[in-house]
Amino acid sequence: MKKYILLVLIMMIACNMNAQLPSVSIKNLEGKTIDTSTLNNNGLPFIIDFWATWCKPCQRELSAINDVYADWQKDTGVKLYAVSIDQAQNVAKVKPKVDALGWDFDILLDSNGDFKRAMGINLIPHLIICDGKGKIIKSYSGYTDGSEGEIYKTLKEIIKK
Repeated sequence: MKKYILLVLIMMIACNMNAQLPSVSIKNLEGKTIDTSTLNNNGLPFIIDFWATWCKPCQRELSAINDVYADWQKDTGVKLYAVSIDQAQNVAKVKPKVDALGWDFDILLDSNGDFKRAMGINLIPHLIICDGKGKIIKSYSGYTDGSEGEIYKTLKEIIKK
């Protein structure tokens, strides 16, 4: 059964590779509507990380990235969009959680799960690395302590191209 689940996950990731971002309306913390197809970083790589306030692995992943984010920005110019999938009744918890953890990312709210569904994401945390043109380069489900090294390596490869 584990092999079957792994195979399905690999196939889902492979299908998302080289895809462009779908057009879905979500909001930022200030309530401004954002079209996800316009997410960018002025020609530099960017990361989209789906998370929730109740997800401990999500918080560990984003906190680990936050610890090295300034260095990553200096080396690669990367930008991170942390997309909360907390439902509408829990959206009020997002900003206090972000503030408490000291995250310095762009926070987006996918309270209806439309963006998550459009991206075919079933498990969080789920991290997607895009190149400067918005093309999906890599996608990771789940979090393992120390996996930010692999993310950084991918970012360095993108900027060399």
